[in-house]
Amino acid sequence: MIDEISGKIKVLRKQHKMTLKDLSEKTGFSVSFLSQVENGTSSLAITSLKKIADALGTPMIYFFQEYEEHKYHVKEKEHKEFKMEGSLSEFIRVSGDFPNRTMETLIVTIKPETVHCESMTHPGEEFIYVLEGAVIVTLEDIEYLVEAGDSMHYPSTIPHFWRNPLKKESRLLSTTSNTIF
Repeated sequence: MIDEISGKIKVLRKQHKMTLKDLSEKTGFSVSFLSQVENGTSSLAITSLKKIADALGTPMIYFFQEYEEHKYHVKEKEHKEFKMEGSLSEFIRVSGDFPNRTMETLIVTIKPETVHCESMTHPGEEFIYVLEGAVIVTLEDIEYLVEAGDSMHYPSTIPHFWRNPLKKESRLLSTTSNTIF
């Protein structure tokens, strides 16, 4: 456990571009003590860990959480198409996966001449970028024709829905500021 905490301290310090001297000045601990802590050769009292956590701007719980795999890079070969109940559209999730993320990005394919979903609202914001085709985005009672290369960004608390007016599929990139999956 002490090795994991030591490693996390070192990684965080480097992420903050701090030297041991910088951390020493913020905590009041000697450079040699901090070096021993990072190398796992010195034990660390909980009060000392709290000072280090505060200096690094990190909650104490961070040091006690198990390692979580972070998936930042999503390769095209990992894309899996899926459908959601109540929608004729097809989805591909292209977001990364890591704790406390706040955005969800999908590629959405809307079938020809269909409505993507019923009018809805949800917390946050929504951004769409039309990759192919076109969609009509209805915000309250106002319709916007959003064609390939166009984008739209709006508060998703406004009642909204999308419709593909074309006789071919339309594809768009959709990002919401709240996670779905």
